[in-house]
Amino acid sequence: MPELKILNNREIKEILKLVERQWNAKVKMDYGFLKNTKGRIFIISKDIAGIDTSKLRLNSAGMYFCEIDNKGIRLSIEGSQLIGSNATKNVVELDEDEVKKWFKGEDLEKNCDGCSGFVILRHKNDFLGTGKYANGKILNYVGKSRRVNAI
Repeated sequence: MPELKILNNREIKEILKLVERQWNAKVKMDYGFLKNTKGRIFIISKDIAGIDTSKLRLNSAGMYFCEIDNKGIRLSIEGSQLIGSNATKNVVELDEDEVKKWFKGEDLEKNCDGCSGFVILRHKNDFLGTGKYANGKILNYVGKSRRVNAI
């Protein structure tokens, strides 16, 4: 069984609908989309279609964009940077102290009126990734390998 599946246009449109529904971000992305067995979505140049990947055992290719599961769509840090400037809903502005806590891997106590599900975190013009908002708290999904002890 192939580890990566090349998504067709219908499947790509479904992903972009999820993005629009969650962040009110209408985006056109001219990339090829790949999905692995864990539900992670990668974007890559459309030139991938010209390569015979049937004999390759790839776990990932391109840039990790998002993950889709029963909790919803969760953008990667890079995915939030691609979508963030178009997002008009579920975007949370962080101050300096909150940014430091976030990159240390801590959850944030923060009220966000009108927010639900996964939110994009922003500090000034920088997009820092996504976290799950629930009950006045933003749950941190920054991977251990990407956390920083001192900023």
